[in-house]
Amino acid sequence: MRKFFVDKEKIKENFAYIEGKDTHHIINVLRLKKGDKIVISDGSTEYLTSIYDVEKNRVILFLESKLQSNTESSIEIALFQGLPKSDKMELIIQKCTEIGVKKFIPIITRYSVVNIKNSNLNKKIERWNKISQEACKQSGRTSLPEICMPISFEEALKQIDEFDLCIIPYEKEKTLKLKEVLDGVKNIKKVAIFIGPEGGFSEKEIDLALRYSAKLVSLGPRILRTETAAISVCSIVMYELGDMG
Repeated sequence: MRKFFVDKEKIKENFAYIEGKDTHHIINVLRLKKGDKIVISDGSTEYLTSIYDVEKNRVILFLESKLQSNTESSIEIALFQGLPKSDKMELIIQKCTEIGVKKFIPIITRYSVVNIKNSNLNKKIERWNKISQEACKQSGRTSLPEICMPISFEEALKQIDEFDLCIIPYEKEKTLKLKEVLDGVKNIKKVAIFIGPEGGFSEKEIDLALRYSAKLVSLGPRILRTETAAISVCSIVMYELGDMG
């Protein structure tokens, strides 16, 4: 059954309203009509609805019932991603949303070469949110991940005391492996994962991260691309601590 995300303010009493591009998709692409059923989510609750009326720029839905959903993981992963080049961030957001990541925080690091101008930033965030929403639909998730504005590496480190565990894969770490860290923790609910951009993290950034009690981990003898590292580490953490196992 088709699923659409609806802002909470567009759900009132027994009715909900879909506007914008989704209206065109429902009417002209899917060719749904009065009485057809669709699932909507306000980002936290899902509803079974039926199409009550179709207007030119709006679809009116009747709320039939709330749905019980168990597609969200009990592990809250926040991905602090060093801004990569090209469209790699789009791939990272798409795949990590499917895995179950709850929050994306783009970070500006010493070796970040991407320069997002303020005039383009809002468009980038809008694009990333759209990709995340489509990935939620595809994977059946109820909640939309939060996608934050880019911040500096040090600003990001100041947030890690909100988490039970902070992991930073680092190519020069030869002793502590990711699996060893995950095997040694209990009652973990919130995990921060830091992934460097194409050039990795600088030594000064790593020294600063250690002062904030981040754990450096090895991913093995091979050097992974930033997008591969992000998807792999999030998958491993979700497997070991979450609901992918």
